[in-house]
Amino acid sequence: MVLAQLGGSLAGALARLSRATVVDDKAVAECLNEISRALLQADVRFETVRDVSSRIKAAANLSALAPGADKRRAVRNAVAGELCRMLDPGEPSFSPRKGQQHPSSVVMFVGLQGSGKTTTCAKYADHYRRKGFRPALVCADTFRAGAFDQLKQNASKAKIPFYGSYTESDPVKIAVEGVDTFRKERCDLIVVDTSGRHKQEAALFEEMRQVSEATRPDLVVFVMDGSIGQAAFDQAQAFKQSVPVGAVIVTKMDGHARGGGALSAVAATKSPVIFIGTGEHIPDFEVFEVKSFVSRLLGMGDLPGLVDKIKDAMPADELKLIEGAFTLGVMRELFQGMQNMGPFGQILSMIPGFSAQLIEKGKEKEGQAKIKRYMTIMDSMTEKELDNTNPKLMNESRVKRVARGSGRPVQEVAGMLEEHKRIAKIWSKLPLRGRRLNTNHRDPLKPLANVIPPSMLNQLGGLSGLQNMVKQLGPQRR
Repeated sequence: MVLAQLGGSLAGALARLSRATVVDDKAVAECLNEISRALLQADVRFETVRDVSSRIKAAANLSALAPGADKRRAVRNAVAGELCRMLDPGEPSFSPRKGQQHPSSVVMFVGLQGSGKTTTCAKYADHYRRKGFRPALVCADTFRAGAFDQLKQNASKAKIPFYGSYTESDPVKIAVEGVDTFRKERCDLIVVDTSGRHKQEAALFEEMRQVSEATRPDLVVFVMDGSIGQAAFDQAQAFKQSVPVGAVIVTKMDGHARGGGALSAVAATKSPVIFIGTGEHIPDFEVFEVKSFVSRLLGMGDLPGLVDKIKDAMPADELKLIEGAFTLGVMRELFQGMQNMGPFGQILSMIPGFSAQLIEKGKEKEGQAKIKRYMTIMDSMTEKELDNTNPKLMNESRVKRVARGSGRPVQEVAGMLEEHKRIAKIWSKLPLRGRRLNTNHRDPLKPLANVIPPSMLNQLGGLSGLQNMVKQLGPQRR
């Protein structure tokens, strides 16, 4: 998960408060000190941490609570609320519109060289391609040798139309010709990549201004390296003063402790972060929803987001399949589909209390290899075994036969079967029959409460505590 270390520290501080015998001002102060240390270690600016801590303390004022109020819940809700406030500038971003009844949306990308801008252009276009758009890519970066080839290669991988030139040196001319070409072809979304520099300089800003004036983009996206931490504030401000930046994408968020500083710094400039890059490959791209992000950061998961990802990644026939009994065949289809959804750690962090059970933090690669071994094992099973709903069918002789066929130890086959039983128990309670929580239940949050491990549910204050948390953290989907 992105910012796993920060998330672990914040969740740990809240867990220790929940286990405290007495929740008084001293216990709250200790919890706030831990939270402040965690934010500072994530390179969040001292002034921001100080303000967040003060607001949490004021919001979780124990003396102001009604008699019998849940003090632990009050502190937890205050922490969640202030983290959302810290990361949310409150400024909505332009969203491309799909369909020939709307004019083509033009989105221009700007940023310093080395921030991952060119790759991010392809990720952005591919994200909308998977949502049914007809995107196109234009390479107006004539400064960096290799930019043309890099964007063209990524466009080819993602099967997205591409425009650029080896010989033309005028980025404004290329941008205008590319935009005009794809407008005639009725593309929904035209993404224009521009030149970057190693540092902020007049030539860079002047070129960006000229391209912007010539193409009149609906949105200018500033791409920023998340590993620079709180220095992001000055960069974002400089770009906003030169071109009308309407949104920010923060890259290199995979495993960088300074990412928390970058996110909070950008939010301080009133620039909405719309995506974060979580790796080098095109699928390593994540929509940034503040409430959803904070929910996952605190270990609460993001089930609505998970359901959306599953439905986006899987064909309709597979969706019908996974709405039935969770057989080994369904688990195999799920694992295959997860490869199209994004990094395994990111997907599993959306299930409350689930990721640590299958893939330990910091061991995503090992966990992914483990899942691939499980798929190899299932490839050696018959259709009857995969579609079986009776666990007794997989007797000792069948297990040995599957082990021989897959080239895996018998113990690993047995372990995979146990893993399937555990996941099936959780899966049966997930609200996958609709994009919203299953309304067949009198209380739609009961399936969610059943998924969360009992110890975590107790820390949340039971079902009523979960209801309050969902009200605060319920992500608003674009």
